[in-house]
Amino acid sequence: MAQSLKAGRLHQPDELLIKYRDGATAADREAIEHGLGASKLDIVRPGNGKQGELALLKLRSGQDLAAAIQVLSSDPAVDYAEPNWVYTIGATSNDTYYSNGSLWGMYGDGTSPANQYGSQAGEAWTAGHTACSNVLVGVIDEGIYYSHDDLAPNIWSNPYDAADGVDNDGNGYVDDIRGWDFDGGTNNINSGGASDDHGTHVSGTIAGVGGNGKGVAGVCWSGIKLISAKFLGRRGGTTANAVKAVDYITDLKTRHGLNIVATNNSWGGGGFSQALQDAITRAGSAEILFVAAAGNDAVDNDTTASYPSNYPNANVIAVASITNTGALSSFSQWGKTTVDLGAPGSAIYSTVPVSNKGKVTAGYASYNGTSMATPHVTGAAALYASTRPGASAADIKAAILDNTVPTTSLQGKTVTGGRLNVSGF
Repeated sequence: MAQSLKAGRLHQPDELLIKYRDGATAADREAIEHGLGASKLDIVRPGNGKQGELALLKLRSGQDLAAAIQVLSSDPAVDYAEPNWVYTIGATSNDTYYSNGSLWGMYGDGTSPANQYGSQAGEAWTAGHTACSNVLVGVIDEGIYYSHDDLAPNIWSNPYDAADGVDNDGNGYVDDIRGWDFDGGTNNINSGGASDDHGTHVSGTIAGVGGNGKGVAGVCWSGIKLISAKFLGRRGGTTANAVKAVDYITDLKTRHGLNIVATNNSWGGGGFSQALQDAITRAGSAEILFVAAAGNDAVDNDTTASYPSNYPNANVIAVASITNTGALSSFSQWGKTTVDLGAPGSAIYSTVPVSNKGKVTAGYASYNGTSMATPHVTGAAALYASTRPGASAADIKAAILDNTVPTTSLQGKTVTGGRLNVSGF
């Protein structure tokens, strides 16, 4: 953690996350906050008689963050303390794009158009598997332009909390009818307007409506529902909000029994966070996969850890990017023991919001990044799960990794040495 701070990893200045030990009292918490001269900004995860609170504190301006963390590490009432890291997106800047040859990431060697380095989704479609009925996926990212006509039918609508100004399901979020914006503290998952392009782009790769004669098609054409957990804003997103976003999706599954099989996490930055790893662990306990982008700095993740993809949790799938010729994308990070597989991530067309005369309208754009590779894998998880209702997170992950196609550029660079293949899903 100290090394990450010295290395200049982005974090919120003067803020720290503190996890109190189980059994710590209110007096313990007040003594620590008073001793630091800190104020409490937020309760990220409430405590109870058995579980210690996770809180976000604001230190005095200019106070040495590393020194405060070191002092707290020896306090018997503290489990851990860490910076509030900042994460950023991992992208640069008979469906039309499929039929004109642009949507290569969905092609297979037996499709028309064809590309052997695509995800082979087109072959699954040809075999009659286009729908992902009763499967839900969380998009932890920027928001989603939910009115996009190539996405609207596949956006989740919360049956447990009507838009009436009341928190009907008691989860702490009033009228979370399509999800929640943790960056802005609102139920508007498109609060960023045309700036929510990254979250909308990954959504289209997972669940763009297929067979409607326009735009793009996602790995899952229909039946699937996307839940937005927006935590990335114009300045990126923080650990505190990332933890809330992950826990929000986990709570929806455990509270209501929703068939949420995975979250898509096309973001990264900062250093190791015990708070975020704990949230990923809770998701894993709920049988939710955490599909994560390997990163875009063209480095070896075995040597230089990249979070959140480097967390060793069993429910994490880390994804590198390949080009339409099967090469490792020039920007993509890799890791023989830390990155699981490659997927299409260069020149990927998908849905975006665009600003047109002051109004937000539906559009399409080509982006590059491990951010774009990741939703191909998330879509694969949903496609597989849709016909195997009893499959565990471990089953789905094993199916994805065991069915990869050996790829020269990924040999010695990923755990599987191969690329995504959903042809048999």
